Amino acid sequence: MTPKALLDYLVYFHAERDYFECHEVLEEYWKSLSSEQNRDVWVGLIQIAVGLYHQRRGNITGAKKILAASLTRLTPAELDWLGFAGDLLRDAIIERLHDIEAGLPYADLNLPLRPKLAAQCEMQCAMEGRHWLSPTNFADPFLIHKHKLRDRSAVIAERERRLSERTPNNQSRIDKPSHM
Repeated sequence: MTPKALLDYLVYFHAERDYFECHEVLEEYWKSLSSEQNRDVWVGLIQIAVGLYHQRRGNITGAKKILAASLTRLTPAELDWLGFAGDLLRDAIIERLHDIEAGLPYADLNLPLRPKLAAQCEMQCAMEGRHWLSPTNFADPFLIHKHKLRDRSAVIAERERRLSERTPNNQSRIDKPSHM
């Protein structure tokens, strides 16, 4: 059975080109897995989305580094098991790295999927009123620069809550000058 997080990732990836959200949904899933489960494939898929996010924003160094790192985590066999065309996906990332090296501009990338997984994604898109294989909307600054423009108030509030839960002993150690 295909994990819902993978379907969500693929819909964000192909219907909205929202690579930031791809990262968010798969990171949550990846962190929920036990250490015995192979988590590399999930990290590799996250790295593809992050690499493309960087490339689209013009961070070429970051794009090359993270896309190359994804290749160390993604094996054709695991990708095939999830419903991707594993060898073709790895070839697509290698080709994207060559394109970046050649100075070619960002272009949307469609991950090669097996028919069953593609059909599941298309069905989810139809149910949600989204269009499969939509192009990037470059007129949407929030899509392009989401990491800078998103509302982080919930993250900041959670961080502050955790800090306030520290025990008095831990807090006093933090506040005590280092020379004492």
